[in-house]
Amino acid sequence: MNELGETEWGKSGLEATGPGTFQLGTIVGTPGALAELEKAGVLPQQLLARHTSGDWGDVGTEDHAANDEAALTGERLLSSYRLPTGVRVWVLTEWDRSATTVLLPGEY
Repeated sequence: MNELGETEWGKSGLEATGPGTFQLGTIVGTPGALAELEKAGVLPQQLLARHTSGDWGDVGTEDHAANDEAALTGERLLSSYRLPTGVRVWVLTEWDRSATTVLLPGEY
């Protein structure tokens, strides 16, 4: 865990295959998000794979288009996924691609 109590998975070898190509940087997960993923039986890697493929999840049309553009231009990327338990989890990649965080919306 890092100083924020987040679990670090280290550098990712995952790259996007969807619109644009981007690195995830250091991947971290908040304790709340990791607990909810475990309850739902979902691995963080499943959401990261969707994120890197350009599947932004449950975002609106404008946010989807903004993510497509951001993948090409180097802006922040935000995906939102609803777990089988109904809980929403975000995957956020920083604009400089230094880090990607799996978190709950209330933890932002």
